[in-house]
Amino acid sequence: MKVVIVGAGIGGLTAALRLAHAGLDVTVLEQAHGPGGKMRSVPVGVSAVEAGPTVFTMRWVFDELFAECGAELAAHVGLEPAAILARHTWRPGETLDLMAEPEASEAAIATFAGARERDGYRRFRARAAEVYATLEGPFIRGERPSPVDLTRRAGLSGLGDLWRIQPFTSLWSALGDYFADSRLRQLFGRYATYCGSSPFAAPATLMLVAHVESQGVWHVTGGLSRLAHAVAHLAGERGARFRYATPARRIAVSGGRVVGVDLTDGERVPADAVICNADVAGLAEGLLGREAARGADAVPASERSLSAVTLCLSARAQGFPLARHTVFFSADYAAEFAQIARGTLPDDPTIYVCAQDRSDAAPHPHGSERLLCLANAPARPFSPSEIETCVTTMRRRLSASGLTLADTAEPVTTQPEDFARLFPGSAGALYGRASHGWMASFKRPGARTKIPGLYLAGGSVHPGPGVPMAAQSGRIAADSLMHDRSRARASIRGWIATATSGGTSTP
Repeated sequence: MKVVIVGAGIGGLTAALRLAHAGLDVTVLEQAHGPGGKMRSVPVGVSAVEAGPTVFTMRWVFDELFAECGAELAAHVGLEPAAILARHTWRPGETLDLMAEPEASEAAIATFAGARERDGYRRFRARAAEVYATLEGPFIRGERPSPVDLTRRAGLSGLGDLWRIQPFTSLWSALGDYFADSRLRQLFGRYATYCGSSPFAAPATLMLVAHVESQGVWHVTGGLSRLAHAVAHLAGERGARFRYATPARRIAVSGGRVVGVDLTDGERVPADAVICNADVAGLAEGLLGREAARGADAVPASERSLSAVTLCLSARAQGFPLARHTVFFSADYAAEFAQIARGTLPDDPTIYVCAQDRSDAAPHPHGSERLLCLANAPARPFSPSEIETCVTTMRRRLSASGLTLADTAEPVTTQPEDFARLFPGSAGALYGRASHGWMASFKRPGARTKIPGLYLAGGSVHPGPGVPMAAQSGRIAADSLMHDRSRARASIRGWIATATSGGTSTP
């Protein structure tokens, strides 16, 4: 069986590895010059700065993936558990570290905001664990459920658990049940931005991210782009073929089913099945042909996720003591997200900084270091002057917190319009559909489409954005394809041969 995968993001790579290991004929088409998609690095001077995801959680997803293919994750990428999950700062002198050890985080919160907030954190952490336990099996690991399906899978004994995860309450509102200190609501409300959403509109179920991080954050040697290369390398060893710098023009459909992928140079790559690891909004708009557009529902511009303005730097950092992951919070979170909702860049943005040469073992690198600075932004184009103002605002905000950055190479700035070019069909939205409202997660398409032989993977489909979730989408797409193939073969084996006058045996 010939399978063509369009896109070498982590969803496509995971599907390629599983299918190639199962013995299928797999070809991966990728317009870029290497694997990874959003898991990418960019050259800044003599350094390569990670310009995409930087936080590695849910390691079990990749441990299982590699083990099922006869390999070990730790043998292919270097992994170091983080003792400090992230450093958070507000006004000068207001800094709080979340730690891998819950007791250490509790002590830090008590010192920062008092015993009442520490107790609230304990209750919040327990509830986050309940939410995760309720959703891991039927949602994170499984195919896309409808609300009715999710209720059925939970069973009568699980209905109470589904109600307690507060799907109809916003994350920001739910956090008020645990924290009186607005700074702590900011800290844990920021988890909504992990899937490109506002904490004021995202459901309370996203508190599960707190549990995910409490189960471990790892530093990947070489960054998460190295993880993408490791998955691609193993898939290649299992027989998958990769064709880079090879853009797809159209998913070819004939007789109502997929027959291949047409390239921009006119070549057709024949296929019995295609997994599209591209933004589903672009697919629905005809990015890969009018026939394939039937395989996805349109995503209104108003429902797309956040984008970002990023700075990739090689700089000497002095003053504020950066951790590997540091968040500089705005003074007014509600005002920040209100401006983003209106389509403007915030006057006072929250800024995430990943200091990629720092770790628990090496907290103070000497000389220049690699930095990624990110501020949330609406998914729309901005003028050069608007972006210049935003970059100036970001640098001023960091400076006000005591962080001095002396660039040692020309920085690389990426704005929503650049992301739209890098990831066709996304319009710059980095996470697909925003997780706003309780129904948002159910609106993401599943792996199967209306077109026989066409499957979907990536962060814009179920179970959602983020490296481990996108990898899960690739696993689900591959498993769905193999399940459908097995059913088809079983159906053929069940046909009865009948002798005809011509001496030919036909079904």
